[in-house]
Amino acid sequence: MFAWVFTACASNQQNNQIEASSFTVEPAALSAEAKSSLDTATFAGGCFWCTEAIFERVKGVKSVISGYAGGEEPNPTYEQVSAGNSNHAESIQIYYNPEEVSYATLLEVFFLAAHDPTQLNRQGPDVGKQYRSAIFYHSQQQKEEAEAYMQELSESGQYNKPIVTQLNAYDTFYEAEDYHQNYYEHHPENPYIINVTKPKVEKFEKKYKDLLKKEVSS
Repeated sequence: MFAWVFTACASNQQNNQIEASSFTVEPAALSAEAKSSLDTATFAGGCFWCTEAIFERVKGVKSVISGYAGGEEPNPTYEQVSAGNSNHAESIQIYYNPEEVSYATLLEVFFLAAHDPTQLNRQGPDVGKQYRSAIFYHSQQQKEEAEAYMQELSESGQYNKPIVTQLNAYDTFYEAEDYHQNYYEHHPENPYIINVTKPKVEKFEKKYKDLLKKEVSS
């Protein structure tokens, strides 16, 4: 019945800003000085409109940037990635203060709230390797924490299917086009946002109230 939703995230449509959300997101661009005091996490978990919106709400996260990682093609475009013509995955780069939020907490949000890690080369209505589940670790410590957490989840019975998340060393992250940044906030009437992203965000806000920034706390 909602077939038009299934291709919305892969659409090249650049909607005009319709209405600003009441939630104020952190600026996507950070100075080099600001970045130097923060840690970085890079995840891929389906359409970056969804994962970006969720992690922007986590206290301690200072910036979330949508982009592409995991491929060989330099400077890929959205058209190339969404059509499956590169090996990149839609990804997000997270800059966070480790004194406010741990990498372990980010892993919990990634696996339990931001996406389904048992779906191979897809996420819900979005199908293709560009929507695969992946962690791009920036250090040996991140790698070990991710491995341990994935093992813990696998043994917990949380899922009735195997976790298929790829664990890869971080290489290069390419920022997506400007119109993709903070997409959830700028396009609340987009059909994909209404039917796919918004339910995920609302579920996260309800379940993880203790992790929310004050702007979205009730």
